[in-house]
Amino acid sequence: MSTGTTETLLSPAEVERARTAALKILAGLDRTLLGQEALTRLVLVGCLARGHVLLEGLPGLGKTELVKALATLLGLDFRRLQFTPDLMPGDVTGGHILEGDGSGARRLVFHPGPVFANVLLADEINRASPKTQSALLEAMQERRVTVIGETRELPEPFYVLATQNPIELEGTYPLPEAQLDRFLFKLDVGGVARGVLESILMERRAGRPPALSPAADAASLAELFRAVDAIYLPRAVAGWIARLVEATHPKSPSAPERVRTYVRHGASPRGAIAIGEAARAHALLAGKPNVGFDDVRAVALPALAHRLVLDYRARLDGVSGADLVRAAFEAVPEVDEGPAPR
Repeated sequence: MSTGTTETLLSPAEVERARTAALKILAGLDRTLLGQEALTRLVLVGCLARGHVLLEGLPGLGKTELVKALATLLGLDFRRLQFTPDLMPGDVTGGHILEGDGSGARRLVFHPGPVFANVLLADEINRASPKTQSALLEAMQERRVTVIGETRELPEPFYVLATQNPIELEGTYPLPEAQLDRFLFKLDVGGVARGVLESILMERRAGRPPALSPAADAASLAELFRAVDAIYLPRAVAGWIARLVEATHPKSPSAPERVRTYVRHGASPRGAIAIGEAARAHALLAGKPNVGFDDVRAVALPALAHRLVLDYRARLDGVSGADLVRAAFEAVPEVDEGPAPR
């Protein structure tokens, strides 16, 4: 995620040009995944904010097709990796293989793994062992991998879009908090209404998605990223983000009672950064040169809920991270009513 900021507002023409380019990508995603407009918008927001996305949902809901469509529309290199219990870290990052050079001599040659792509679909990521899952940690945060002491940069841009099934827990390994924290969003992929199912039956023989053409190239994508970076984040909105994140910590004076009861550890500073960057991208899609409180409301829940470490009582009482983020929303007003603590 970018950390660049600017106080020079984009002109209305610049905002509209970038928004039009982004909406072309969004239209392709909506054609691919019918009836999931809120989900596709957040996936695109995550992409424009240069963050990774974790998609959770039952099989057959179109998660894989959505990621493939995103890569096609952005004109980016795509790889899919099926995570299984026997998958090794080298199957993700690549490794060295002893090869002959034709003269009888042998040398170790590095063969890149599927992580050396612009878009990596980590399918059923929670089925691989923690050792293999951790192979993605450096890639997701630093956009590079280190193998046998040698560091190699990954292509830019680089996205991990991972999927996991929320009900099949046997033989799975829950993602550690450190890895969950590296996903900008965790999005729930739900079912669709009867009318959408009828459209799928009439328009999608055998469930085949529509053929798509790239809606962006390297130059236009770079221009979109520059536009997102130029969206202005007012101090008042930044202050609200900071107070929301602070309210997710049970020891904070601003934490609501539910947070104090059910949360062991609140969101990290990376959560606040994620909200800020995602809110910029959301504002651009709305055609605005600056972030508003409504943009924060649109992205804060999927950016924060998975970052909370909950107490065991939360599971017993059926309380989710999303419930606790909503409690923070209710407890923290948009306008700061007092001086910031030193």
